[in-house]
Amino acid sequence: KNKYGDIPVYITENGHGCYETPDENGYVVDDERIDMMQSYIDYMLKAKADGCNVKGYYAWSTMDLYSWVNGYEKRYGFVRIDFDDKELPRYPKKSYYWFKKLIEENPYG
Repeated sequence: KNKYGDIPVYITENGHGCYETPDENGYVVDDERIDMMQSYIDYMLKAKADGCNVKGYYAWSTMDLYSWVNGYEKRYGFVRIDFDDKELPRYPKKSYYWFKKLIEENPYG
């Protein structure tokens, strides 16, 4: 801020790739992702409280996707996609409900 002025800051593509194992219903408990992302959000809010002009935060990614490095082995999304099923069913993960609640409560204004 001292060097560049009060420029707007947007946190983009913040997320975490994990090796995940779904339960028998396709549900994934991805506490590692939640902990990591909450930590980043907490530090972002600390920076904002310290005067950083934070304007936005964008999580990455909504759904599992293909990675050039990890293929489909690591998962990145809030929603699990069963790539082994030709219908590609989607299953919201624990992080999906955590992030949904975070947005609904919007304590960050």
